[in-house]
Amino acid sequence: MAKKISRDTLDLLLIPSTATLTSVLRQHGITQTFMHGVTPLRPNMKMAGPAFTLRYLPMREDLDPGTVDNLKDVQRVGIEQINEGEVFVIDARGDTRAGTMGSILATRLHCRGAAGIVTDGAYRDSPVIAELGIAAYAAAMNAHTNKTIHHPSEIQVPIACGDVAVYPGDIIVGDEEGVVVVPAHLAEQVAQTAAEMEEKEVFITEKIQAGASIVGVYPPDEKTLAEYEQWKRKRSDQN
Repeated sequence: MAKKISRDTLDLLLIPSTATLTSVLRQHGITQTFMHGVTPLRPNMKMAGPAFTLRYLPMREDLDPGTVDNLKDVQRVGIEQINEGEVFVIDARGDTRAGTMGSILATRLHCRGAAGIVTDGAYRDSPVIAELGIAAYAAAMNAHTNKTIHHPSEIQVPIACGDVAVYPGDIIVGDEEGVVVVPAHLAEQVAQTAAEMEEKEVFITEKIQAGASIVGVYPPDEKTLAEYEQWKRKRSDQN
């Protein structure tokens, strides 16, 4: 079972960019963390929450009749099980020839308090989903219904999404650039380090904008680090 992550840690993970998070994760030796080709449906999206996973297999006609049984359809079962604050992550094998869900199921996830929806496939009703108020990330838009291509197979199992391994309970963080996967056991440490790195990069950016050379500034040498500590104290006093 994945480690339970506090709301404070999740809120802290919303501060740094996904780019900063990938840099911090690389310091821990973990490099395959940013989902390839998965982007937000609209600007200004942010989310952070534990993964609730769904795996799709290719559709097979004898397993996918025309009618849907809400008590047996694995996707719908998962939607009714997801906890508030979790992120519904769909492994669509990178196949975008049909949507993985439409606006009604996305609305149900939003009403259940899901923090977001992520797929390396497509959504149908994408313009509607984009306006629901839930963070939604996908590789494409496609009006075809899921059962023309996909078969919901399993929930809460390890999956691949955007060429990244996702385990149930991993922390999924999204911003305007995309989605990064943070292993739950590293979440607290990564959140703290990334927030500090983000603050340091604000200082470095200010120096570059003021005309400083990158030499000795990016990365910072001892002189620049001393200036950074002074800058931090001044900011703290102002706040």
